[in-house]
Amino acid sequence: MTPTLMAYGALGLAIVCEVTGSSLLALSQQFSKLLPTIGMGLFFVASLFFLSHALKVLPLGVAYAIWAGVGMILTALVGLVVFRQSLDVGAMVGIAMIVGGVIVMRVFSTAGGH
Repeated sequence: MTPTLMAYGALGLAIVCEVTGSSLLALSQQFSKLLPTIGMGLFFVASLFFLSHALKVLPLGVAYAIWAGVGMILTALVGLVVFRQSLDVGAMVGIAMIVGGVIVMRVFSTAGGH
């Protein structure tokens, strides 16, 4: 397995951990629920751990943009599906723009090490 593929795998794990941590943050009810609060902290630490491993190969700007962008998209989907929160047209257009930005970066940029 190539170092770049390993870095993107670590980045994927960082994103999943960040989204899980954000979901647990909502469940912690402003840190008043112990188990979701502990889980949130552990998942956020794990997210930064995996992001740091991705940064061994990927440039900071590219890795962080993908981490933040994909994390926002997945967190919005979790809010929609799990927490039954609605998205208005502006939110959906914004999410589509984030998806477009990540695709443009991956397809057209040589800065990502692909």
